[in-house]
Amino acid sequence: MNRVLLYQVSVVVGFVLLLEVLCLAGVIDLITMPPPHVIAIDFWKLMISGALLPEITKSMGNVLLAFVLAYVLGIIIGTVLHAYRTVRDTLDPLFATYYAIPIFAFYPIFIIIFGLGDGPQVLIGFLLGIVAVIVTILNGLDRVPRVLRKTALISRLTPLQTAIRVTLPFCAPYLLTAAKLALAYAFIGVIGSEFIMARSGMGYEIGFAYTNFDNATMYPLILLILLMSILMNGILSHYEKRLLARRGQQ
Repeated sequence: MNRVLLYQVSVVVGFVLLLEVLCLAGVIDLITMPPPHVIAIDFWKLMISGALLPEITKSMGNVLLAFVLAYVLGIIIGTVLHAYRTVRDTLDPLFATYYAIPIFAFYPIFIIIFGLGDGPQVLIGFLLGIVAVIVTILNGLDRVPRVLRKTALISRLTPLQTAIRVTLPFCAPYLLTAAKLALAYAFIGVIGSEFIMARSGMGYEIGFAYTNFDNATMYPLILLILLMSILMNGILSHYEKRLLARRGQQ
């Protein structure tokens, strides 16, 4: 694992160095993108000043809310659907084609219903994430050994008790995978929707900075989003690998 981590860091460092060389050599116009070291300096200044702290807090709060809603409801719906085969088979085509239609296409309707507040942004993040969670949970529950279900039946556990004590604990790796997907889609949905249907937030500030050629604000905010998503995903991946290692699957 240390070797893999070293490879990952090497790829990132190599990519950053390549950008640095291309920017300094003039291959990439400085108006289009400043060198990475300049972005790092601007990032530090922006974080120290705290000028956009309210926007950052607002966006991250909406991302967290969309993530929690998609994750919790996705687990509940996935668990219930697994118990009703006919309903699941009926909805399978919807799950298979769900992401073929971009959720952002419905943003005018969301604006009419919810206005330009936080509601549409959270809703888009939620809608993007929930189906990924449902499908992942169904996939995990399909792999629960029949002997565990028979044991729960013999122990006279209710369906709720069976889910909480038997099937979902067995699906713990899939729960972590679902969490990573829900988190990624929450970031995409909330930050992306702020570009087109918000008056504040990190996405709005990035779009405003882009329009005004304010690279000193745009690129540090993009870097911040990358760092936060990588950090959160890395934490979930760490626990996922530890769990798989304990089960002898990795």
